[in-house]
Amino acid sequence: MYLCIFLDQIMLYLLIILAVVLMLVGLVGAIVPVIAGPPFSFAGLLALSFVPGIDYTTEFLVVMGLIGAVIFVLDYVVPIWGTKTLGGTKAGIRGSTIGLILGLLVTIVFPIGFIAILLGPFIGAYIGEKNAGTDDKLAWKSAFGSFLGFLAGTFIKTVYALVCIFYIVKDSIGLL
Repeated sequence: MYLCIFLDQIMLYLLIILAVVLMLVGLVGAIVPVIAGPPFSFAGLLALSFVPGIDYTTEFLVVMGLIGAVIFVLDYVVPIWGTKTLGGTKAGIRGSTIGLILGLLVTIVFPIGFIAILLGPFIGAYIGEKNAGTDDKLAWKSAFGSFLGFLAGTFIKTVYALVCIFYIVKDSIGLL
């Protein structure tokens, strides 16, 4: 009997530790684009939902999962949208997309990480616009739109991660 209680306690603590680790990876992923933050943040909530005494409803988990999925997709769309909103042409949007992909690849090969992903869409949008014959002022404006879109995506991911952290911390503290 004592062994069962002991194993239950170990399982409880392991699930809480897993939730906290996933939460931290989700927060880092909200800022560092190489890591998909929203899925990790949601996985932290999901892990905690298996802890006895945590009563997340199915509706809550589905809504948080859907929000995380939408944010995950938007993270790749928003920089392109920012480019287009500030006057970028299809060439600038393609350049921004290519810059994002190249930034991701550079990040995998070289340890400059965040900088490559931050500058990739910005430089890509500028080069795309210049190759299309756009004047310098509009090319910079398009590149700036890509940069603003990237910052907006990072902000949205960070807010989502912080909401998940709130629930994980609030509900874990009562169990410890």
